[in-house]
Amino acid sequence: MPKESRPNSEDKLTPNEKYPKSPMPAQHQERPGVEAQITPRPQYLAPDYKGSNKLKDRVALITGGDSGIGRAVAVLFAREGADSAITFLPSEQIDAEETQRQVEKEGRQCLLISGDVTSLEFCQNAVEKTVHEFGKLNILINNAAYQHNQESIEDISDEQFDTTFKTNIYGYFRMAKAALKHLQDGDAIINCGSITGLEGNKHLIDYASTKGAIHAFTKSLALNLVEKGIRVNCVAPGPVWTPLNVADKPA
Repeated sequence: MPKESRPNSEDKLTPNEKYPKSPMPAQHQERPGVEAQITPRPQYLAPDYKGSNKLKDRVALITGGDSGIGRAVAVLFAREGADSAITFLPSEQIDAEETQRQVEKEGRQCLLISGDVTSLEFCQNAVEKTVHEFGKLNILINNAAYQHNQESIEDISDEQFDTTFKTNIYGYFRMAKAALKHLQDGDAIINCGSITGLEGNKHLIDYASTKGAIHAFTKSLALNLVEKGIRVNCVAPGPVWTPLNVADKPA
């Protein structure tokens, strides 16, 4: 005789009750947010990670390198032997300077480039400043992003939609196009996608759409550049504790 099935108490829970919530304390900052003011501070130094000169004397340009994933990339690239240039918005200067200090502690150089990747001219200038400072460019990390949580598609204005796309996909396209003439066989472009670009997100419709576009852009650009020996890859992280989180919470 098959055992009688018993109702599971979890079956009666709503999705909001069933799944874990963020343990981080409630807080809010005006966009774009500053990592120096987040509580608790994100952990990015990876003290147990030992470098092995995988990127010795390489040069990386990292958009949004002042905080979050971009900062961690800059610091750990330095531990692997790379110098970096990082882009950031003017209001993020305090975070950018901390990234620079930590890169220099690793024995490498970090060039700070303030500006907005939604600007074609800035994207072109950021690449040229990097090459002028270091004499070359080997790795482009497209990481800068804009995120604005909205309850409904009706709440997404045309202005928000434009800002999200111009930051998250136009910026990637323009940076890659500007960097290409400096990249050689063996160099790389790495784009930061998101799990939302694969699964969607009901409150991040425009953001998730750009991340899906980034995934397709990555695959297409990889096919386009394979004969030049330039690798193009994408990472698709889940939730990461960055200024985007606290700047996307209601006041």
